[in-house]
Amino acid sequence: MAGERQSANLADLLERILDKGIVIVGDVRVNLLDIELLTIKLRLLVASVDRAREMGIDWWEHDPSLSSKARTGHSGGDGRVDGAADRELLEENRRLRERLAALEAGDGAAAAADTQRSGDSERSGARRTEGKEAGS
Repeated sequence: MAGERQSANLADLLERILDKGIVIVGDVRVNLLDIELLTIKLRLLVASVDRAREMGIDWWEHDPSLSSKARTGHSGGDGRVDGAADRELLEENRRLRERLAALEAGDGAAAAADTQRSGDSERSGARRTEGKEAGS
């Protein structure tokens, strides 16, 4: 009987904590002769996933090591697909590697021409962006 009552109380307590949430705050300071050597600020929030979402905390949904959605490139809150950003980075890396290889091979003219082309496309993209902002 006593074991059942204690487990029920523990279950009720856990349900209440997860439903309402609890914040634990603490600071650890290490001083030597009034010189602060180390300060550690601890902040701990214990809540259910639903309660955390209500509070606007959802970092685990965007961490690729914790969420398959983040790994597959689903769109975020701004409507942009993460995969598109990855493709842009990969393309930029490819172009930079080609320019570096051309420079290392001593083909400065090809690298300069590639630099000119990429600079022109970046400037035209900036003009398009400025035009959109001016029109809005």
